[in-house]
Amino acid sequence: MIGKLVRLERIINRETGRTIIVPMDHGVSSGPIEGIVDIKKAVEDVAEGGADAVVLHKGMVKAGHRGRGRDIGLIVHLSASTDWAPTRNDKTLVCTVEEAIKLGADGVSIHINIGADLEREMLRDFGIVSKACEEWGMPLLAMVYGRGKDMNQYDPKVVAHCARLGAELGADIVKVPYTGSPETFAPVVEGCPVPVVIAGGPKMKTEREVLEMVYGALQAGAKGLSIGRNVFQAKNRVQMVKALYKLVHENASVEEALSLLEGGK
Repeated sequence: MIGKLVRLERIINRETGRTIIVPMDHGVSSGPIEGIVDIKKAVEDVAEGGADAVVLHKGMVKAGHRGRGRDIGLIVHLSASTDWAPTRNDKTLVCTVEEAIKLGADGVSIHINIGADLEREMLRDFGIVSKACEEWGMPLLAMVYGRGKDMNQYDPKVVAHCARLGAELGADIVKVPYTGSPETFAPVVEGCPVPVVIAGGPKMKTEREVLEMVYGALQAGAKGLSIGRNVFQAKNRVQMVKALYKLVHENASVEEALSLLEGGK
């Protein structure tokens, strides 16, 4: 479908086939945390740095719209739960593909936690959303994690299952945790026929750690990243995105990217 291809090119760089996505959907789960209190400023900064797309909940689309500056892709997040919930890993749909279209979205995203108590319902929702995305030509980003009892969400076998599940159920891009090394992440990419991007996880101690993680994932065949806190909570998030751009779209080394970041402080 030409509509889906056109929208995907607003999310994935058509020249490199890679993407820098910055999720800013954390307000539903955690409230107005550092870095996204002013959502418009946050979007402005990552757009200036060269990010390809942001992920927002429907109510933040208007709040984050700038009406000026560099354009950036919009992915509307459809899933939600809060940190206060007794079963925070059980996500529910709070938006539809049709609503996202009306908001001007270039794509939509859903969050699935396999192994969670309500896995069955989340998989059902995945199927419903995937069907609607095909009908409307809307790209679908699936964020899939292994978060059942006694599961290690970074185990390469678990991550590979998550990535494959996303592709099996119709996602156009799959987001999963990084397994820790290019050697262990390569099979994840090999087993997933659609682009794989890595999650950022909790806030890391240093920017070098973030860059090394992204570099390793790219070496394993990942098509980019979907990182929130480690971008929008960076000391200088414009430069942080620029450093990531060097890695993702210009095939720079970690040292080259880090020198750019340090030079911008």
